Amino acid sequence: MLRAAAGVVREPGHIESKLEFDGRRGGQVDHIRIAVSAEPPQSQKETLARLIRALDRVAAANALTRERSKEADATVNFEYRRGDVPTHLVEITTRASPSTSIPAEAASARLAIILDDLGNDRGVAQAIFAMPYPLTISVLPNHPHSVEIAQEAHRRGFQVMLHLPMESIGNERPETHELRPGMSAVDVNRLVGDLLQAVPDVTGVNNHQGSQSTADAALMDELMPVLREHNLFYVDSRTTAATVAYDTAQRFGVRSGFRNVPFLDDVAEVGAVRKQLQLALRNARKKGDAIAIGHPHPATLQALRDVLPEANTQGVRLVFASEVVH
Repeated sequence: MLRAAAGVVREPGHIESKLEFDGRRGGQVDHIRIAVSAEPPQSQKETLARLIRALDRVAAANALTRERSKEADATVNFEYRRGDVPTHLVEITTRASPSTSIPAEAASARLAIILDDLGNDRGVAQAIFAMPYPLTISVLPNHPHSVEIAQEAHRRGFQVMLHLPMESIGNERPETHELRPGMSAVDVNRLVGDLLQAVPDVTGVNNHQGSQSTADAALMDELMPVLREHNLFYVDSRTTAATVAYDTAQRFGVRSGFRNVPFLDDVAEVGAVRKQLQLALRNARKKGDAIAIGHPHPATLQALRDVLPEANTQGVRLVFASEVVH
């Protein structure tokens, strides 16, 4: 619903949520507050109607029904239910439009932010889900919460990628199952198939570590046909300057891209991540499209909450990774 609202309002900094619903305990619902810029009456009415239709589509897909709306002054309130159980309280208010805002359609630069290494901590996943931005999450397979995080992300409208483990130089922190140079085509096909089963609802893949594997032309030649067969795009995390992964993906006709701005959180401090995010926004404006990669550190999530509301006013539209691959 947050994603649906952001698609209409186009001002993600003015969408707030408090996610508390627990189907096992009554009385706890998700709260969504949406502030819509004040417009001429007819345009405002059309925006509100589009917003409610967008929310209703998500609700219908999840077997929810909307109770009658209550309107008072510049506020509309309603709730969604599953049967007799309330699940969401929605409040929509109108506000004055800031003069510095740039319409989303005028923001021609695009920035995709991928958050890697999901799968272990449900709490950080929930913190990401509370942010109303088109973030792409990349989930490690076979971790304690990989399946439920991927499913919940998909249900909430986020894009899910497989964070495909690959061998790194030195391989100091190997995953139990990872792509390694020397594997046969049969072995690559079997392993990738198994890992895709371990992370549901994925639309693309990027490499976890992989400084050894992504530089191995023979291994990349075996991987890319498998991704093409599964209709998945590929993003090269560029963990080594010697990588051939992106070029190989292009040669095999796999929709692909690569991280083309610095990692967001090599220094996992809020101030440092803020600076990297501002650099990513500047690079997006300069390049037209940019792909940034970070990790679910508390500092990274706080910096995202601090900086992303500024993206539109800086002429940058936040998008899913699939929108900037080719």
